[in-house]
Amino acid sequence: MALPAVRSLAACADYATTVEPFVDQLYSLPSDVVTAVTSGGLGQLYVVTNPLVSGFAISIALGFVFLVVSEINGNYSQVDRCWSLLPTVYIAHFNLWSRLAGAHSGRLDAALLYSTIWSIRLTYNYARKGGYNVGSEDYRWEIVKNAIPAWLFHIFNLAFIAFFQSVLLFAIAAPTYTLLLTGTIEPGLNFGDVVFAATEIGIVAFEYVADQQQWDYQAAKYAYRGNGLVPAGYDKATLDRGFLAEGLWAYSRHPNFAAEQSVWIVLFQWSCYATGTLYSWAGVGALVLVLLFQGSTYLTERITSGKYPGYKEYQRQVGMFVPTRLAGFKTPAPKVIRTSELAKKQAEKEAKASGSSHSTRSAARR
Repeated sequence: MALPAVRSLAACADYATTVEPFVDQLYSLPSDVVTAVTSGGLGQLYVVTNPLVSGFAISIALGFVFLVVSEINGNYSQVDRCWSLLPTVYIAHFNLWSRLAGAHSGRLDAALLYSTIWSIRLTYNYARKGGYNVGSEDYRWEIVKNAIPAWLFHIFNLAFIAFFQSVLLFAIAAPTYTLLLTGTIEPGLNFGDVVFAATEIGIVAFEYVADQQQWDYQAAKYAYRGNGLVPAGYDKATLDRGFLAEGLWAYSRHPNFAAEQSVWIVLFQWSCYATGTLYSWAGVGALVLVLLFQGSTYLTERITSGKYPGYKEYQRQVGMFVPTRLAGFKTPAPKVIRTSELAKKQAEKEAKASGSSHSTRSAARR
């Protein structure tokens, strides 16, 4: 049996009921796949295997692919290139499986709709930054490589870059499995489901605006550095500062990252709403994603604060993800030193020097 027999919505979120009984399928899956390929029964195996197990197995297999490709060509952004696609692939996997197994619900269509929009937006943004260009790699991997021994970095690639990130991209989509199970009891969409789907699309739109503001600023900054002309809509001081602190970025140092985390937190909350529970195992992926963003953003900001003198003040005023105050970022006014203050300081300096000279002469006479 590929799905648990659930008799209540709350049971759909119970790990012991919905996950634990199918762990053995994961262990036998490699040999089952070999048998199915030789006998031509791969499609049947797909349907009789629990979709959470098969999805997790796919993420493990992709981890091997990422590991081998990255070590062969020395480029460690293989997962980055698939980041915007794989969560939607996994949600589509749950959607397809539910149709083939006769357990489909409207919730899965709504989840796939928002996720597809999310993938299109993020893929477009990654592509225009050159992420799919040959040889393109996240600059932070080079910094990590230079900071630790080569052998340790290969272990880091094995454990974190290739496998951990691959499994994480499945884990953040895993609440869809819970939605699938609730569909066996409530196959239709209700008003709450529509609100969650609309919220997800709204978050994606927010993320698009944040990324577009960053793109426009960076384009203006590099154009200004190239020809010395300030583009329309900007001023010299803003571009000389070197980093964006206007628009959404005046209230959050990383509004796009905040939205990215929110997309998967809301999917988990959607599963909690559907099951009538406050929390469940399905939130592990979203929780780990939040922790990952904390670490990666810390590294990014260390690099940025080293490049731009004003960034520390920006950090002081503006929250990393969540706004910490209603007023947006305010550029500190330049400190004005009056001529009288300069004259006073110069007089104090000369008096001090004169006193020191007098003491020296007195000591010499003694």
